[in-house]
Amino acid sequence: MIIITGGAGFIGSNLVRAFNERKRNDILIVDNLGEGEKYKNLLGLRFYDYVDKHAFLHNVMDGVYDDLKIEAIFHEGACSDTMEYNVNYMVENNFEYSKTLLSYAMERDIPFLYASSASTYGLGKFGFYENDKCENALNPYAFSKLIFDRYVKNLLPKAKSQIAGLRYFNVFGPQEYHKNKMASVFFHFYNQINENGEARLFEGAGVVEDGEQKRDFVYVKDIVNINLWFFEHPEVSGIYNAGTGKAHSYNDAVAAVIKAMGKGTFTYVDFPEVLRGKYQFFTESDNSKLLEAGYDKGFYDFEEAVAEYVDILDDGGYFSYV
Repeated sequence: MIIITGGAGFIGSNLVRAFNERKRNDILIVDNLGEGEKYKNLLGLRFYDYVDKHAFLHNVMDGVYDDLKIEAIFHEGACSDTMEYNVNYMVENNFEYSKTLLSYAMERDIPFLYASSASTYGLGKFGFYENDKCENALNPYAFSKLIFDRYVKNLLPKAKSQIAGLRYFNVFGPQEYHKNKMASVFFHFYNQINENGEARLFEGAGVVEDGEQKRDFVYVKDIVNINLWFFEHPEVSGIYNAGTGKAHSYNDAVAAVIKAMGKGTFTYVDFPEVLRGKYQFFTESDNSKLLEAGYDKGFYDFEEAVAEYVDILDDGGYFSYV
């Protein structure tokens, strides 16, 4: 059996889908469906069972799963809202929960693959390489991810089974409807163009030219491929970047969406004051460590990935049950 926390979320549900395509349905999905429409992400998936994240942690501590053969735990679940400023909540949800689950995996020699974040690099003043000198945290979310990465680094020398942390850059793709304001710019551009014919981009805020904020936009299928590569290589542990290694501007992003949709224009809007000093104007993954580890799956072409995503959004944005 495979356990995927956050399995009803954006990346988690794409990971479940990939296992389904490999004829694997023996998946325990852990999540918190809340009151929104995240449940729709599960409608197109096949899985063994679903359990609420709180009940799951109690089950872990009570030994409910001790007799099961767990092949791996993919810990994708977390609060990913970068505008959530309750630090205690972030630490409890993203750090303490992760520690408990990691301890369980290590005690039973279960490979543990988890979602970290490129937000751990802060403004990227010293680059985007998996090194302490590059790390910073501009908000509670980034802080919660960074302290867990550092906790893992201390445990790695004595770990007998795989622990792999993947620092996701700016991921986009199907199954992100429920993320609302935290969904990718591609999702928002698509909907803005459909609603009023015009996408909205931030001005440069005196830091860069308008729309020239650059991010390492990575298609969710690439993120899935990276996860599956580590799953297939349990001998590889550590913390690794998960991005394409090539930054694209927001101008590039909106141009790709407009090209794929065959319609639309765009305009620039004022940069939000609340984001000043807390906004990454540039991210670009240094993939040296990932490639040295042996990753050889390549990455989707940027415009082709955007075009495929637009096609999926045209069909509703969710996976079908097949």
